[in-house]
Amino acid sequence: MPEPTKKEENEVLAPAPAPPPEEPNKEKEAGTAPVKEPNKEKEAGTAPAKEPNKEKEAGTAPAKEPNKEKEAGTSPGKDEEDASPPGGLPPGLGSRALERKDSEWSIGESPAGEEQDKQNANSQLSILFVEKPQGGTVKVGENITFIAKVKAEDLLRKPTVKWFKGKWMDLASKAGKHLQLKETFERHSRVYTFEMQIIKAKENYAGNYRCEVTYKDKFDSCSFDLEVLESTGTTPNIDIRSAFKRSGEGQDDAGELDFSGLLKRREVKPQEEQPEVDVWELLKNAKPSEYEKIAFQYGITDLRGMLRRLKRMRRVEKKSAAFARILDPAYQVDKGGRVRFVVELADPKLEVKWYKNGQEIRPSTKYIFEHKGCERIMFINNCVLTDDSEYYVTAGDEKCSTELFVREPPVMVTKQLEDTKAYCGERVELECEVSEDDANVKWFKNGEEIIPGPKSRYHIRVEGKKHILIIDGATKADSAEYSVMTTGGQSSAKLSVDLKPLKILTPLTDQTVNLGKEICLKCEVSENITGKWTKNGLPVQETDHLKIVHKGRIHKLVIANALVEDEGDYVFTPDDYSVTLPAKVHVVDPPKINLDGLDADNTVTVIAGNKLRLEIPISGEPPPKALWSRADKAIMEGSGRIRSENYPDSTTLVIDIAEKDDSGVYHINLKNEAGEAHASIKIKVVDIPDPPVAPNVTDVGDDWCIMTWDPPLYDGGSPILGYFIERKKKQSSRWMRLNFDLCKETIFEPKKMIEGVAYEVRIFAVNAVGISKPSMPSKPFVPLAVTSPPTLLTVDSVTDTTVTMKWRPPDQIGAAGLDGYVLEYCFEGTDDWIAANTELIEKTKFTITGLPTDSRIYVRVKAVNAAGASEPKYYSQPILVKEIIEAPKIRIPRHLKQTYIRRVGEAINLVIPFQGKPRPELIWTKDGAPIDKNQINIRNSETDTIVFIRKAERSHSGKYDLQVKVEKFVETASIDIRVIDRPGPPQLVKIEDVWGENVALSWTPPRDDGNTAITGYTIQKADKKSMEWFTVIEHYHRTSATITELVIGNEYYFRVFAENMCGLSEDATMTKESAVIAKDGKIYKNPVYEDFDFTEAPMFTQPLVNTYAVAGYNATLNCSVRGNPKPKITWMKNKVVIKDDPRYRMFSNQGVCTLEIRKPSPYDGGTYCCKAVNDLGTVEIECKLEVKGGLSFCRLLLQGVPPNIIDSYLRDLHSSNPEE
Repeated sequence: MPEPTKKEENEVLAPAPAPPPEEPNKEKEAGTAPVKEPNKEKEAGTAPAKEPNKEKEAGTAPAKEPNKEKEAGTSPGKDEEDASPPGGLPPGLGSRALERKDSEWSIGESPAGEEQDKQNANSQLSILFVEKPQGGTVKVGENITFIAKVKAEDLLRKPTVKWFKGKWMDLASKAGKHLQLKETFERHSRVYTFEMQIIKAKENYAGNYRCEVTYKDKFDSCSFDLEVLESTGTTPNIDIRSAFKRSGEGQDDAGELDFSGLLKRREVKPQEEQPEVDVWELLKNAKPSEYEKIAFQYGITDLRGMLRRLKRMRRVEKKSAAFARILDPAYQVDKGGRVRFVVELADPKLEVKWYKNGQEIRPSTKYIFEHKGCERIMFINNCVLTDDSEYYVTAGDEKCSTELFVREPPVMVTKQLEDTKAYCGERVELECEVSEDDANVKWFKNGEEIIPGPKSRYHIRVEGKKHILIIDGATKADSAEYSVMTTGGQSSAKLSVDLKPLKILTPLTDQTVNLGKEICLKCEVSENITGKWTKNGLPVQETDHLKIVHKGRIHKLVIANALVEDEGDYVFTPDDYSVTLPAKVHVVDPPKINLDGLDADNTVTVIAGNKLRLEIPISGEPPPKALWSRADKAIMEGSGRIRSENYPDSTTLVIDIAEKDDSGVYHINLKNEAGEAHASIKIKVVDIPDPPVAPNVTDVGDDWCIMTWDPPLYDGGSPILGYFIERKKKQSSRWMRLNFDLCKETIFEPKKMIEGVAYEVRIFAVNAVGISKPSMPSKPFVPLAVTSPPTLLTVDSVTDTTVTMKWRPPDQIGAAGLDGYVLEYCFEGTDDWIAANTELIEKTKFTITGLPTDSRIYVRVKAVNAAGASEPKYYSQPILVKEIIEAPKIRIPRHLKQTYIRRVGEAINLVIPFQGKPRPELIWTKDGAPIDKNQINIRNSETDTIVFIRKAERSHSGKYDLQVKVEKFVETASIDIRVIDRPGPPQLVKIEDVWGENVALSWTPPRDDGNTAITGYTIQKADKKSMEWFTVIEHYHRTSATITELVIGNEYYFRVFAENMCGLSEDATMTKESAVIAKDGKIYKNPVYEDFDFTEAPMFTQPLVNTYAVAGYNATLNCSVRGNPKPKITWMKNKVVIKDDPRYRMFSNQGVCTLEIRKPSPYDGGTYCCKAVNDLGTVEIECKLEVKGGLSFCRLLLQGVPPNIIDSYLRDLHSSNPEE
């Protein structure tokens, strides 16, 4: 016998639901709701009404869960649903919402009576929301989103969430362009997220909203407000209820959405506020024939739900003497279906007559009458829209009435409209197909309905399911978006109407004409059409000077004598076309240069530093382009010091501040379309001398220096009279002149300088024009003094060929500073000192390389500055060049001390640091054999080794051993690597038993577990008709399960996926046979379950692991144990029970046992044991804890460790590490 599933175990505490009904379809065929008299129902062939499952099938309770029908892949037959009475409340009028204490819409008790009241009470106590939607504010035309979250830890299925506006308007039926409802599920946090997004909000969207969530007997709700702020320029509001129209006379479009009412823009008159009316009170006191009028008046669109709720209300009626059971208030049936009316008489001898709209109904093939005891039944076959009317039955002097609603199925668009392109004058046909012949279809152009008529260019032709919109003589105004709408769908397409393409046979060409010549612009197009000429955007008028010629397809514009005013952009534009033919006309004249204002040799003289502006008159048409140049280098226009400025009648050379380099010959070149002109002008600039070259300081004393310099290269056209000398401190910006009389020579001796201060000097040259600019400063110079020798010269490290030395800077550096160091060495027994560094070094550490092994050297170091080298600092004794052997040591990272797990295809990159001198020898092995370097890459350095696998495979799993060897010293370490993959499918899936709505399955684990433990299974089911798979159970740990809540009458297949930490298996194992859920004829026998013995001796499912801890940081030891009764956990250290010790904290949660050691010291290292005991046995498990890093005697004493234990610990520590 299969074990009960987790769902069955959880439902043991709740009352078990009644068994499924044996005849679920009879009530649907009858079209009546079950009554509370079981005896009469049994006679009529229906099941008792008290069973909740039968109420669902009869249509009086809420409809079946939608997921159930989707998983089954089938829908009830047409005959079974044709006569179902209207079900479902008006949107938003759920029983829980209406029976709240603060509601003004309470309409009585539900049919379930006291049991339902208890259920509602329990629902109000349940809290399902973890995050409730909050109220918000939005502007007209903007979007806003409301979010609700429900925790799914205790829920076996997805909860049902509904969004309402006001008290009853269910927003699920309003989802579309302006409202979207979304739901998501986060698997890790197990939280359902429900979102309601309002798109392009309007003013009438403001108000109170409510969100309700239900799951079995749990219920929770939350209200929130939406405020819509006004925005300028918004479009008029359209009430969605105004788009619905309903006719009681059986029209084709009765009960459907009037799309044209939504698309047309019209002003909505402000409605006066009316007092709130109790709609249900009006319905209870109204006749059935007035229900539809009241529902339309107050905006109720779900008539089925309204009538079903109205039927469940307790109305105080007089007991009928003729009828024991009367007709239901209303019935609903699909077009072409069958409906069944039933009344029960108190006296079977009474004569019964049936009427429709006051006319008596006679028996026929459409109307069939039956008598069953006291029941009188009338069937209406093949219902049509004309059957939508009022019916009543008379018995004696009494009668009872009802109303029948016939619903026409929506018409769908089966073939969509297609985008079309056409030319003006052509006939255009837009075609689509719908699901029914001669269906009512509406056509729209840019949202406006198209109404065909005798004078309209739009015609509509219907050929069965084809609907064709015909446009005769299309024009550009017909370019628009056309759409077709039916009661169940819509389609749209774009129509583009363009003119016939115009070809340009001969385009206009640009012309350049000399002044006084003829201008002729000619073009030819493919069509004989008129056109317009424009010049510079203005229309061209025909005059004696200008002629316009049009012959057939040729167009000409002729100007006899070209003038300057005739130049411009000419364009010919054909009428009714957007094509333009442009051409440019230029009237030109050769350029000329006027140099009459200059000297005979065209020379201009300017003093250095002054501004020169030389303007030369020019002429030409079009205005010529002037280009100034000097030595084949062009002078450009702009903001430079030397620039040119061009005007229509002149060109100007501008030199802002004239310099000596500006002297020379300048050339003018004029050019336009008619020709060129050239001229040359000589400019002479007088300037001061150039600055001398930077002086050189040749010698430096304590407070003096000697400086020399060279005369300037350019004397400015006047002999050099002498020089001025200036001096300043390097850190200062103030120059001081050293001579007031000109120095005739090129050598000078400054005096009275401060020792240790850096100085700079510069030179000025003087001629008759003035003083030159200063020369560049000399290099800084300082009266120098050498530093003291470096200090603390020591040996840092030694190898077989190198020696590394380090030292400290000198104690006294002086004002000259420190430039660097020179390190020198000599071999023992010689006096030849060798410089180790060819250049000065600034660091206080240097490595001497290239030394012979086993040699001895002496080392010294000097500090160097601008004054020279200091006294050397010697190392006191010779240094032996030989490396010291250091034993190898491997430092395994913490995460590699346990098994290293990677998935197939992932990269493995392990870095293992180690120590040892000289460079150790490394050997890697896998499971005792050498590593294949073609599959596994090994890279070694002086301090670490790297294992790299680009794409891990299962074959890479194993134990990897590392051996580090330095001469006779050897260190080893091991790493366990496990590469895992997705598991294979289970081996065999069998159907063990089928009973009622349940199927028992069992399977065997897969052969390949993917190199890791199987964590669970996923079970799916599929109906034989659709073979669509739906997940039933996920993360299931056992190898047998019971699948419940299957649909009676369906045949199912099942398949099972295996799952490990990598995920689900790629394939699933399916049952060979199918499970048939029988409709009737099978008596369900309750299985006999034997009491299961859940007692179990304690057993560790996760052992303790040897752990390394760092002194001063908390450490934890973890293991997991299971057992029944719950075992008692005891922790021990070195076989001594840990009890009442503040340094230890012990936890136990869901079988996971944890020991926390607070700030451990090496004293806390040892063997720890976890012991679990219950009535069935005892089990122990041990591990070792090693604490890295020692503590001083005082630190241990402060932590409360007894002195005798501290002494014993320190002695053991010294004995184990004698070198330290």
